Amino acid sequence: MTELCARIAFGMLNGINLSTGRELLRRAGSVESVFTRSEAEMAAVMGRSGGIADGEYRRGVVARAEREEVFVGASSVRPLFFTDDNYPQRLLDCDDAPAMLYAIGDTPLDSMRTVAIVGTRHSTAYGLEFTERLVRGLAEMYGNVAIISGLAYGIDVAAHKAALREGLPTVGVMANALNTVYPAEHRDIAARMVRAGGMLLSEYPTSARIHRGYFLARNRIVAGLADAVVVVESDIRGGAMATARIASAYGRELFAVPGRTSDAYSRGCLDLLARRVASVVRGAEDIGDALGWAPRSAEGTQQELLLELSAGQQRIVDYLRDNPQASVNDMCVALGMTFASLSSALFEMEMSDVVMTLPGGRYAVLDH
Repeated sequence: MTELCARIAFGMLNGINLSTGRELLRRAGSVESVFTRSEAEMAAVMGRSGGIADGEYRRGVVARAEREEVFVGASSVRPLFFTDDNYPQRLLDCDDAPAMLYAIGDTPLDSMRTVAIVGTRHSTAYGLEFTERLVRGLAEMYGNVAIISGLAYGIDVAAHKAALREGLPTVGVMANALNTVYPAEHRDIAARMVRAGGMLLSEYPTSARIHRGYFLARNRIVAGLADAVVVVESDIRGGAMATARIASAYGRELFAVPGRTSDAYSRGCLDLLARRVASVVRGAEDIGDALGWAPRSAEGTQQELLLELSAGQQRIVDYLRDNPQASVNDMCVALGMTFASLSSALFEMEMSDVVMTLPGGRYAVLDH
């Protein structure tokens, strides 16, 4: 058994996290000995028979780990074991963090400021616009910030996209193994994240089938990696509220975006604020002030180039300002453009931070 195989197998053991993993290592002496000791020896180590001490169980785990080792060796996946220097240092303070993580990409989180941005999959124009503005502010004021989220629909993917536009690395914590991207629609954004210096993280090997419980479990990684967690939009229940509870338990700075009391997806944020669990966030400076971040000096920073729109792009902007509810089909008819040419123009404008996508295939102009 190789050292890597033993570490992968260790991370696959039932009930293993940082707390239980440290105790098991203390008792067994090494990772390898967990799998090489006899059943009687392991029963003595564990203080009971069965479970991890069971020889057949451990052999099955090793067999799975050997298959996973082949996958890791044939792919760009990096294993991050909790005793290694490359394991994210912030997670070492979280007793329930995974003993093993798998990564694609190599974002230097330990030397960066980190902000997790989470929220409902059913995001509104208000939530999407705030996410864009918050990430832009973090980039402009502080620069060296990694944006963390869960690569889900709504606020999550909006945070990743905004980070890419602003040149910030962004980390997607996934609820499935790294041999696939879920949801499948986000494969392209996931690839762009890695190419731009970001990272995909998962605690799950390829033998683990997707389970609904994994989506809640990954929230502890999102919270644990962050200096601050921002809940943009959420109802009273949901994954973002679970992340908020975990962030509070970990002692992370927790922020919530205030919204209208009549909006369903502001109820969770308003609840966090009413109970004084979270602080109000109006922009990037609120996060920086709470964490004591010094804004980067205006000296030496590049001046933003004013974007010159083509005549066709300017027509699109003018039309959207006058018709904020217009669909892509409406724009095609009104502007006399083919779907292909309009889609291409909108994509370029989105990448240039001129417009942003809204639910229902609509677009909004971003004011600067």
